[in-house]
Amino acid sequence: MAQHGHHVASSQKALMLEMKSLQDEPVEGFKITLVDESDMYNWEVAIFGPPNTHYEGGYFKARIKFPVDYPYSPPAFRFLTKMWHPNIYENGDVCISILHPPVDDPQSGELPSERWNPTQNVRTILLSVISLLNEPNTFSPANVDASVMYRKWRDSKGKDREYIEIIRKQVLATKADAERDGVRVPVTLDEYCVRTQVPPTDDGSNLLYDDYYDDEELDEDEDEDDNEDCCYDDDDSGTEDS
Repeated sequence: MAQHGHHVASSQKALMLEMKSLQDEPVEGFKITLVDESDMYNWEVAIFGPPNTHYEGGYFKARIKFPVDYPYSPPAFRFLTKMWHPNIYENGDVCISILHPPVDDPQSGELPSERWNPTQNVRTILLSVISLLNEPNTFSPANVDASVMYRKWRDSKGKDREYIEIIRKQVLATKADAERDGVRVPVTLDEYCVRTQVPPTDDGSNLLYDDYYDDEELDEDEDEDDNEDCCYDDDDSGTEDS
C-alpha cells in the first residue's frame, strides 16, 4: 500500500510538471486540458490538422489516460473522434511503438529502444501521433482495411483517392464539433506554427490557452525556431507499428 501511495505522489508530481511545461511551451497544433481538474490522470487532447496535409482544418478529440506508476509505464492514447487510419483501432486506440511497454517481444518486430521508457513524455507522444497521422506504418496495421486502402493511394501516386476521400469527409465532419466547442482551428501554416503565448494565469489553473497571435509579436529568432519545430521527421514513422 505504501508503495502504491509513493507511485501516486510521484506520478502526480511528474504530470503536474508536464502540464506546466506544455502550458509554458505548447506543442503546435495541440490543445490540452484536464477532463476533471481534480484528476491528473485523464487528459483531453484537441488536435488541429496540420495545414498542407489531408487533415488540414480538422479538429480531432482524444484522451490520454495515465497509469499510477507513470512515467515508468506508458499512458494510453485514444481518439474520441472517428478516425480512418492504418494505425488506429476501430475503438480509437492508437497503436504506436512509443506507447508499448518496454518488454522484450521479438515477434512484434519492435526494438526495445523503440518502445516506451521513462525518458519519454507527453510532448514526445504528441509529436509521434502527429507524425503517425501523416506517415502511417502499414507493416503491422491496427486497421487492415485502412492500411490496404492507404497503400493503394500511395502506390497509385494519388490516382486511387478512396482513402483520401474518407479522410476529407471525416475532417469536414469535425467542423461542427469545433463550432460547438467555440474553437477556431488554425488553417494557415503561420497560425499553426506560432507557439501559443500564455498570459499570466490564476493560481490553480491547469488549462492551456488556444489564442493565436500575429507573427509580428514574435521576433525573428522565435519564428525560425517555431518553423523548425513544426517540421515532422519522416524517419520516425518507420519505427512505429502495432
